[in-house]
Formats: sequence, structure tokens, C-alpha cells
Amino acid sequence: MKVCEIFVSIQGESTYAGLPCVFVRMTGCNLRCVYCDTTYAYEKGIEMSEDEIIERVKNYGINLVEITGGEPLLQRDVLSLMERLLDNGFTVLLETNGSESIQNVDKRVVIIMDIKTPKSGMFEKMDLLNLKYIKPDDEIKLVVMDREDYEWVKEFIKDYALADKCKILLSPAYGTLLPEDLSKWIIEDRLPVRLNLQLHKYIYGADKRGV
Repeated sequence: MKVCEIFVSIQGESTYAGLPCVFVRMTGCNLRCVYCDTTYAYEKGIEMSEDEIIERVKNYGINLVEITGGEPLLQRDVLSLMERLLDNGFTVLLETNGSESIQNVDKRVVIIMDIKTPKSGMFEKMDLLNLKYIKPDDEIKLVVMDREDYEWVKEFIKDYALADKCKILLSPAYGTLLPEDLSKWIIEDRLPVRLNLQLHKYIYGADKRGV
């Protein structure tokens, strides 16, 4: 498998935000979202075996592991990697961009799946069949760029009854939409979602890697 980086940080997003976490960032992505903050993961990385990755993860002594990217599901060996991590007693999160099928992901994995909005430029790449496989403990994340995006998100949540399927995370696009504006809209509409800020960016800064 081609791995961009492995590091420990505070989990910055999802309902696991604030917890120490080992991140395994896989190389490669099939999307080009306008707000992407990990363009370096498109190609940079080194080949590592499952055994090498698992040994690195074990050495950190932290039980929570996130497999992220890029888009990790482009590398099919990631499915086996996650199974082995689970069998070794780790809690495994999978951050996936919503374009690749999650059908064969081990049911013990907590999936954090993006649904790209129209303003991201990538909504047409979404595999909405994934909504069939989402579990109650999984999370769907939507990054909102402006009010128009937000109104689209409201309709999408309603049309697909997302609140009945799993947890919903709404994120303001960093540097584009103010968190206070998105918070205000959520409160006004009593929207059944969790505001999802990129905590690591507020702790370490927007451009620092390995955090």
C-alpha cells in the first residue's frame, strides 16, 4: 500500500474530536474539491506492507486509529488492514470521500463519510448507494461553503432522511465560511446536526502537517 504519512495528533473532527489518535494517511485521491487541504496526499508517499503499518501504529500506544487520505478505499488492501487493526483491539475510524463503495468495509469500523456539496465541485462523483450501508454509529460529514450550500444541505438531509440513519456533521469550509454564521443557521433551523470544526487547525494552524 502507498502511505502518505503516519502520525499522532488530537482528533480534530467527528464525534471523536479531542481524543488522541493515530492517523494513517493513504496516498491518492480521485476527487479535486475546491477547498481541499491535503493536496500533498494526491501522489506523495511510500510503499508499506500491512505488517509495517500495524507495527508503526502499535508503537504509538494509542487505541484510536483513523484511516484517511486522500481516498483510502482506492487501495483495496485497506479493507484487510482495517480488519487486522480491529482484530488487534484498535478502534478504527475510516474517513472516506463518498465516491467509493463502503459495502465491503468491516461493520466494526466507524465510517466518517463525506457527502460533497455542489459548491465543492464534486457532488456528481458521489456514490449515493452508500447511504444504504451507513450504520447508526457512522457519521456523514458535509462541508458548507456559503448560504446556498447550506440550503442545499438542508434539503439533502430531509430528502434522504439522514437524521434517521446516522450522525450528521456540518463543517464550515475553513477560511471561507465563518463558524458563527453556520452555527446561527443551524440554531435558527433547529437542524439535527453537529457543528464540526477542524479542531487541529485551531490548535496548530491551518498549514502545519503531521498534526
